[in-house]
Amino acid sequence: MITDLHFLRPWWLLVLLIPPLILWLAARSDDIRDRWKGMIAPHLLDKLIVEANRHSRINPSWLLAGLLALGTIAAAGPTWRREAPPFVEDTAPLVIAVDLSSTMDAIDISPSRIERAKLKIHDILAARPGAKTAIVAYAGTAHLVVPLTEDASLIESYSDALATRIMPKPGKSTPDALSLSNSLFKSENTTGTIVFLTDGIEPAGVDALKAANANGIIILGIGTAEGGPVRTADGNFLTNAGGGRLLPKLDMGALKQLQSATGADVATISDDDTDVRWIIQRVSKNFSDAQASEGNRWRDAGWWLVAPIALLLAFSFRRGWVVRVGAVLLAFRLLMPSPAEAAGFVDLWLTPDQQGRLAFEQGDFEGAADHFRNPMWKGAALYRAGRFQDALDAFAAVDTAESWYNQANTLLHLGKFEEAVTAYQKAIEKRKDWPEAQADLIIAERLLKEQQDKEQEQQQQDPNLKPDSVQFDDKGKQGKEGQVSIAEQTSEMWMKNIQASPADLMARKFALEAQGQKL
Repeated sequence: MITDLHFLRPWWLLVLLIPPLILWLAARSDDIRDRWKGMIAPHLLDKLIVEANRHSRINPSWLLAGLLALGTIAAAGPTWRREAPPFVEDTAPLVIAVDLSSTMDAIDISPSRIERAKLKIHDILAARPGAKTAIVAYAGTAHLVVPLTEDASLIESYSDALATRIMPKPGKSTPDALSLSNSLFKSENTTGTIVFLTDGIEPAGVDALKAANANGIIILGIGTAEGGPVRTADGNFLTNAGGGRLLPKLDMGALKQLQSATGADVATISDDDTDVRWIIQRVSKNFSDAQASEGNRWRDAGWWLVAPIALLLAFSFRRGWVVRVGAVLLAFRLLMPSPAEAAGFVDLWLTPDQQGRLAFEQGDFEGAADHFRNPMWKGAALYRAGRFQDALDAFAAVDTAESWYNQANTLLHLGKFEEAVTAYQKAIEKRKDWPEAQADLIIAERLLKEQQDKEQEQQQQDPNLKPDSVQFDDKGKQGKEGQVSIAEQTSEMWMKNIQASPADLMARKFALEAQGQKL
């Protein structure tokens, strides 16, 4: 805490040399004896000088020096605490680890534990628009379903296909799921939260969760204390060695012990969205705490000195003081650089980017775009406001991997798939091993291919039509088909191009990965 005390703008501290100079000059000017001792005899000087009662008044020089000293310290930006960056709630990454062990087919929760878990995934995605989320599935082994991405439709299409039958090895390996989830954050060079949707944690998993972990852990228990039968793929129910039906129960006591032993946030599933809102709050808090302790942003505490400065200014409303102090402050203001146009009251206290941030957090994206000067933030606000062409122009002002990636996303909304492919490739060139950009590049390439195939079909239907008179984009967008969202096109495209169902595709992928782990 106090050992971290430093100043954000230390060069301002050089102004602290001025207050002692003011006091010295004031002391010299107030010494009447020193001014007259060369002209009046010493034995007459004591009789001729009438000094004011100094105990009954406040010296203006001391007030001015105090104001200048406090103002200088405030301007230097004292700080000792870190703060989270803006838009934490929008950027907090999340990995959802879904338990696909056989007991997740229990029907003590309607329609089943796994189906309820998939519904919760939909609710979590709806509560986190624009935030990065990944899906990990685990049973006896752990496998990546979807890497960290902002594409909610892609996540939903694959999470809906999750089933216990696709896992290559039975059992429950929480340590493998934890390790895989941590590796996703490590590849992104960030921290986040891992949410386990499970009906229990095995002893090995408890030991793994006890180990030091940079990412937040949330465990949402799915099931009831009474338990329920486990329905198999053929419609029958899972039985134990004695032939009786297996009734796996959610061990509430074990979850409480897990919370006290590991420090993880533990809760049980609810029928409403209470559990989802609690998860979202914990995700944001975990990411905010991590950024505040590990980030490079420091909280400026200089504004705390505004109150004592205002109190000292109150003493300036005395006869003759307003003119003196006002003249000094006016001169100081004239020496400072002034904006080209008059600023309002808010402009005196908040920068345009800070005003834009406030408007952004309140959902006023149009107002935020007008305030932002940072092109990336301005582009983000325009993007949220649906002004995609303006957002594209803002992003284009910056030549970074993130800028090219944002341009590509914006071009997708504009239906310019070929340009989007090029922008994704630019982003990947500048930032190698970016799984999210690579995944979105595949989507853009398939959307482009679908568009080109459509053009070819139309040309074949009317071969006599000259190519330079063919019109697709503008008029097509006015029709009913052109109103289909990018998310709907993405999901439809994936379904058409994948011959097998997503569940079968994941089953084959997981089986190959499991065989590779054995080798």
